[in-house]
Amino acid sequence: MMGFVCLRHIRVLELVDTDVTDDEVDWISCFPDNVTCLESLIFDCVETPINFEALERLVARSPSLKKLRLNSYISIRQLYRLMIRAPQLTHLGTGSFNTSEIVAQSEQEPDYLSAFAACKSLICLSGFKEIIPEYLSAIYPVCGILTSLNLSYANISAEQLKPVIRQCHKLQTFWALDSIGDEGLQAVSVACKDLRELRVFPVEALEDVEGPVSEVGLLTISEGCRKLQSILYFCQRMTNAAVIAMSKNCPDLVVFRLCIMGRHRPDHVTGEPMDEGFGAIVENCKKLTRLAVSGLLTDRVFKYIGQYGKLLRTLSVAFAGDSDLGLKYLLEGCPKLQKLEIRDCPFGDSALFAGLHHYYDMRFMWLSSCKVTRQGCEEVARQLPGLVVEVIASGEEENETNEYVDTMYLYRSLDRPRPDAPRFVHIL
Repeated sequence: MMGFVCLRHIRVLELVDTDVTDDEVDWISCFPDNVTCLESLIFDCVETPINFEALERLVARSPSLKKLRLNSYISIRQLYRLMIRAPQLTHLGTGSFNTSEIVAQSEQEPDYLSAFAACKSLICLSGFKEIIPEYLSAIYPVCGILTSLNLSYANISAEQLKPVIRQCHKLQTFWALDSIGDEGLQAVSVACKDLRELRVFPVEALEDVEGPVSEVGLLTISEGCRKLQSILYFCQRMTNAAVIAMSKNCPDLVVFRLCIMGRHRPDHVTGEPMDEGFGAIVENCKKLTRLAVSGLLTDRVFKYIGQYGKLLRTLSVAFAGDSDLGLKYLLEGCPKLQKLEIRDCPFGDSALFAGLHHYYDMRFMWLSSCKVTRQGCEEVARQLPGLVVEVIASGEEENETNEYVDTMYLYRSLDRPRPDAPRFVHIL
């Protein structure tokens, strides 16, 4: 998994956003016994068991430890043993929040409530993998001081969430699964008036099944959480009215990512495209820098984005637009655009050429399953030799009979094009 040369003076070890296996190496035991200055230990992405006894000793001799995020092999009983040795924690990832040990019937259950009560500085709580919802009551003592709560691995219902969330009056960041439903979001909107970031993920990405969250939950959040700055929201149905209401109720939005799962889904009440809703977001939210659009969208929405999205830096688009005009509106109207991701849209070479004046100022543009030809990509590469233009085939090799390229990846590089491109990547 990793090599440790010297851990004697290490203060921070954070393994984040990657798949990590340890090849049966007991890496926790690699910390020397005299290491006492550890401040942050994060290994929730490690997918194999670790030496718990060595971890417990390490935590016990680290009085400065503030951040600890555990992987799913740490049970709630083991969590208890760690917490009573580190009541000074400010950030905690709980591990599985389940019990995997075989214990005698006569053995008393640990007092999880008192362990959390002793952590008087705890402000950020995550984890909850393989959760037994009945254990959620253990976190009641810290709910009132939490500023961040991540339940995105906890498949819980609105009724199980309510006793927790109603105490979280200081919460600024909340992540959850859509299993909490619109009713759970209603509870969030009532209790969390200081909320700045909300993410709602799908338990299952089923396009043909009506999900538990909808425009009702989005509208409720916009009415109760007026300080909201960032939202990521997965749902199966939405209305322009709800999105317009959010644009007016939450004008401080910097990030708005709405994923209506399924292709070309219109306003489910009126049957109209979702153009007006997203248009209102870019018009009314003057600080917006990141946007992801979805649903049935015509070129009109891109005209709105080009007209009002002057601060946009990151934009994600899928299954949208009518013609090359859509992409032209974006490239000609958004001067600060840095990252552009587009897939399954009818944009071709003419639209691609509309951004020649802007590509040097961007970090990258990704087009997949559009109507861009190899000749068009070659022309961009010829006119902009300082950029890297890659044509990526969906299979092992490019199919020369295809009229359009599978994927074009255009990016700025301070070095030469990468020398390790696989066979299905052609650098122009």
